[in-house]
Amino acid sequence: MYNELFSIGPITIYGYGLMIAIGIIAAYLNTEHLAKKSGLDPEPVFNILIIGVGSGIVGAKLLFYITILDQVIANPALILSNLTEGFVVYGGIIFGILGALLYCRKKKLSFLHYLDCAAPSIALAQGFGRIGCFLAGCCYGMQMNCPISITFTNSAYAPNHVPLFPSQLVSSTFNFIHFFVLYTLFKYNKKPGKIGAFYLVFYSIGRFIIEFFRGDLERGNVGTLSTSQFISVFVAITGIAMVVFLSHKKN
Repeated sequence: MYNELFSIGPITIYGYGLMIAIGIIAAYLNTEHLAKKSGLDPEPVFNILIIGVGSGIVGAKLLFYITILDQVIANPALILSNLTEGFVVYGGIIFGILGALLYCRKKKLSFLHYLDCAAPSIALAQGFGRIGCFLAGCCYGMQMNCPISITFTNSAYAPNHVPLFPSQLVSSTFNFIHFFVLYTLFKYNKKPGKIGAFYLVFYSIGRFIIEFFRGDLERGNVGTLSTSQFISVFVAITGIAMVVFLSHKKN
């Protein structure tokens, strides 16, 4: 809605980029805080963050290309046409976790312990990220005339001058609540990996529901489900299986 916030000389500060930056910084600080709180070495947190974010960007872009695979096959130049737009969050989550896992295995670090520290932080970063989506106008909701509807007037992504469900702000609110829930569970958790598992369960349920209210079309679909809903089913099953397994696993 207000993506171009202000300019400093030739440099323009965009709302989307600013919110992503704030989210990453907040995630780093919170992960480092939780690592110290749980007695882990906080030094690897920065490298885990860099590996996770880098892998996540690649994964988010790759999954986006998969959702428009027919267009990419017809015009391969689309791959390089715009590298700064078109990302699917689930690709970022999956590849980000895999990247962090490989790094922890290489450095002989306890991946599950660090995952538990990072999981609430990921939800926190996503909360800021969705505010960025709102400012940019992407990931917009379906046309809906309701008390909380919003109307864009100068968006390059969302339809302008029509009432839309504020899917970005609802997602952001959910992610912040998600953060506080995971942060609270972290205090009482005794089983490494369960906070990460709860993250997968809670996020996938929330994402499955919010997809019904999304209005942007370039998200792909599998049958009657959107790509993200389809992935959410398997992520939720994986998370639930992890919770059950870890609950019965001896330390």
